Amino acid sequence: MTNTLHRFGRPESLQNDFIVFAMAGKGYNDEGALEKAQTFLRTAIKYRPINMGNALVNSLYRPEKDLSFIKLYFVGRQEKTTYENLIDEMPGPGTAAVVFDDSAQTSAFITEIKELDLGLSINVSALVDDVRNICGEIDITPHAVEYTLGFHGNTAKLPDSTTLSISTMCGHGMVSAHFARKMMDRVKEGRMNPEDAACCMAKFCVCGVFSTARAMRILDKVALGE
Repeated sequence: MTNTLHRFGRPESLQNDFIVFAMAGKGYNDEGALEKAQTFLRTAIKYRPINMGNALVNSLYRPEKDLSFIKLYFVGRQEKTTYENLIDEMPGPGTAAVVFDDSAQTSAFITEIKELDLGLSINVSALVDDVRNICGEIDITPHAVEYTLGFHGNTAKLPDSTTLSISTMCGHGMVSAHFARKMMDRVKEGRMNPEDAACCMAKFCVCGVFSTARAMRILDKVALGE
């Protein structure tokens, strides 16, 4: 099961939003799992993932340690770390995740992972039809398919659909609806551009599954008043 199933939005909004996980089962296939998870992430680099993460470390996007006013003024803020730095920091396998915004790159990555045969569980989270198309292209039969049943109960208490589309990109709820709305307001007011707002929110999703590309597409529409 993955909480990325709860990404909210219309199908057209969720296109080109692919999350690929690698996970080991404790006591089952966890021998050498750290090195295998690192291989999984290193393999992804050539396909230009827009985000990457390990639950035990953080994502590419993260707050900068020891950021002083002088450093901020003269050097600027470092919005994210490098792929290799994140991979080298991993203390254990945890969950290795990569996010893509292109189906062709996702397909090519999964093809190579299939050939590597790492012995880890590989989970792809995206629109079901898009995943089925990729599986058909590379001759993979999915082991299982999971669906989210959506939101139930008094849905009138939920935030608006645009806010939900952004906040649910962090399945652990670390990007709150209030925070997402604040970023939307700043973009509307011209105080932040969509890219900066998306990067800021991505820092709070420590698993690395927040799609900055999708967030920017949503915020571009917010800036236009759509």
